Amino acid sequence: MHLPHSHDTAEKIDSALEASREGMRALWISLVALGATAAAQLAVVAVSGSVALLGDTMHNFADALTAVPLGVAFLVGRRAATRRYTYGFGRAEDIAGILIVVTIAASAAYAGYEAVRRLLDPADVTHLPWVAAAGLVGFVGNEVVARYRIRVGRRIGSAALVADGLHARTDGFTSLAVLLGAGGVALGWRWADPVVGLLITAAILLVLKDAAREVYRRLMDAVDPSTVDTAERVLAETPGVLSVGRLRMRWVGHHLHAETDVVVDATLSLVRAHEIAVDAEHRLLHAVPRLTAATIHTDPAHTASHGPLAHHR
Repeated sequence: MHLPHSHDTAEKIDSALEASREGMRALWISLVALGATAAAQLAVVAVSGSVALLGDTMHNFADALTAVPLGVAFLVGRRAATRRYTYGFGRAEDIAGILIVVTIAASAAYAGYEAVRRLLDPADVTHLPWVAAAGLVGFVGNEVVARYRIRVGRRIGSAALVADGLHARTDGFTSLAVLLGAGGVALGWRWADPVVGLLITAAILLVLKDAAREVYRRLMDAVDPSTVDTAERVLAETPGVLSVGRLRMRWVGHHLHAETDVVVDATLSLVRAHEIAVDAEHRLLHAVPRLTAATIHTDPAHTASHGPLAHHR
């Protein structure tokens, strides 16, 4: 409470850049980890001739490459606002989120196609222990990357990075299918690999639903109701605020913006009313994570000051 602090424009820009840097760091680490995982699997494909493992390897390479549109989005999001894009370019992350959801859908379609094809035309697989080990490596690598992406995405408020983490998790399920399928083939069940593949396709569709819902909510400016409750409580507890009107919050990239109306004593001077609004914004910036701006309009109590606007509402 006693440390000096400020909320000027320069500090907000530095915060935004730091969040973008953290997101870029997560993408690079994920790209290296998944690239190494896929390279290890590719070596096993070369000696085993496993079509299922080949598909999983290509899938992991594709997942690593999903870092590209998200990385571009983080870079674009750093650009300063212009007279045309007055809120800046943070929404580029939402566009990247759409591309990632499409990639997850394509992954589900590909996994389902390969499962059906294998069910109709079974293929022999050699070096089963190596295939199983490669599948396990793929599962562990993807799950580690998924957890890391999701954790960083939630910390910086990036729905696109969270969706990309969920995508990595779907690839882990696909790798696990290779492991289970190899075990079934080892027992003489040639149908095990394609059947497990179909089950994993269903699991991928469930993850797709979660990722699509998160990106959809961000596109529709959805905010956690508990965040709205916190903001309303902080506003109501601000000295000089008599009541709180409509509160609107929206995401721009991985940062929140808020707009609200507060009622103050009608006898206050313009300067004092402004001081109350500034105090309310200051409290909000401390209480609401990732909130970078709040526009607070003060209304005088017991005064019909919005009469001329009534027919517009």
